[in-house]
Amino acid sequence: MRFVFTKLFYVLLALGLVPLSLSWGRPGLRWVVVAFDAALLLAAFLDARASRLPEGLEILREFGGRFHIGAETEVRVRVNNNTPRRFRLKVKDEYPPELTLLSPREAALDVGPQESQALAYTLKPARRGRFEFGLVAVRARSRLGLVWRETRAGEPSTIKVYPNVRRAREAELKALGARSLVAAQRRAAWRGEGRDFESLREYVAGDELRHVSWSATARRGRLTTRQYQIERDQTVLVALDAGRLMTARVEDESKFDTAIHAALALMSAARRAGDHSGLVVFGRRVKAFVPPSKGREQTEAVLEALHAIEPELIEPSYTRAFQFVASNCKRRSLVVVLTDLVDEEGSRELITSLRILRPRHLPLVVTIADRDLRASVRDAPEDLRGLFNQSVAEEIMFQRESALRLVEAQGGLALDVTTAALVPTLLETYIRVKERGLL
Repeated sequence: MRFVFTKLFYVLLALGLVPLSLSWGRPGLRWVVVAFDAALLLAAFLDARASRLPEGLEILREFGGRFHIGAETEVRVRVNNNTPRRFRLKVKDEYPPELTLLSPREAALDVGPQESQALAYTLKPARRGRFEFGLVAVRARSRLGLVWRETRAGEPSTIKVYPNVRRAREAELKALGARSLVAAQRRAAWRGEGRDFESLREYVAGDELRHVSWSATARRGRLTTRQYQIERDQTVLVALDAGRLMTARVEDESKFDTAIHAALALMSAARRAGDHSGLVVFGRRVKAFVPPSKGREQTEAVLEALHAIEPELIEPSYTRAFQFVASNCKRRSLVVVLTDLVDEEGSRELITSLRILRPRHLPLVVTIADRDLRASVRDAPEDLRGLFNQSVAEEIMFQRESALRLVEAQGGLALDVTTAALVPTLLETYIRVKERGLL
């Protein structure tokens, strides 16, 4: 049994000491003070024992929604008083220390009979994963008001912090602009060089001759060309590297988390374009796999697969990852590999392993740079240290560009982008692939 004394107790204790000032020559008053203090302590102890929280006082923890990285979420500790008594409480919640507290997590509540009150505060997660809420610390004022009876109530809670879907959606809208809005609101088909025939129209200068319909031209007496729409029901598979280089941090976020949000933006665009999308996360082995599919349920499955995965300080195995893709994805797919490269060894395994995907799939290798290396070598160095840094940057640029040219030589596509340019460049490339009918 734990309790602390209230102000009322200390006031009474102080009043009990007043007779001591009059006890000079009157020893009987001293014994009166001792008896009073002992009685007060005994009363406080018995008051604490008699003031346990009844079963009719429920303490529940509620969440305002799902937790996402960088998004504020409200937590409510609700007290339901199903008894005929009034309770004066001090409530303090035990939240996960990994989450940022944005408002006070404790409050004084005066809950009347058959009433309900709540403590509300806000948390903001900084990273994905599983986190634990503890019990709720409660101090209840005793019946006589001499003590605050301390106890812990409620139940521990486990929460999951997911990637920020809203951030990914905003990045998609910013990158695609009107094209994304048209696809989402009007369900209009993007026109391009796909293989799905849409309509016939009169030939205009610049149309390719291979699209001219000679039979329609003969019937109409004027040049007529076929118009195609970008195909739907194609497949996009994101292969997400969870190896050593993806642990690097850029602007308080790991490359792995940046790649996760880019993958979500790409999968959102694919869903709105009518395509299937899937995900595979790999390190030395495959960590998670979500088969390509459509619909909101697919987004939920991807979020569930990604919420607890962290990159590891080991080299990834592209061979195992691509063998897994080749075994589990028989349909031709755009395989987007989000990774990073620095040395020859890593790029050599990647280049060699791409043969596993070709020719059934179209690989798109996207390397995520720490910063804009071209900007660092644009100006002349000011000192010897600057010269050394530029030499290292040029060597990294040369190795990365050489590796990406080898990817293209094998029939794949390659991008080398900074974290800031990752989403717009990736989505523009995806649309170009569809417009050119490469799948």
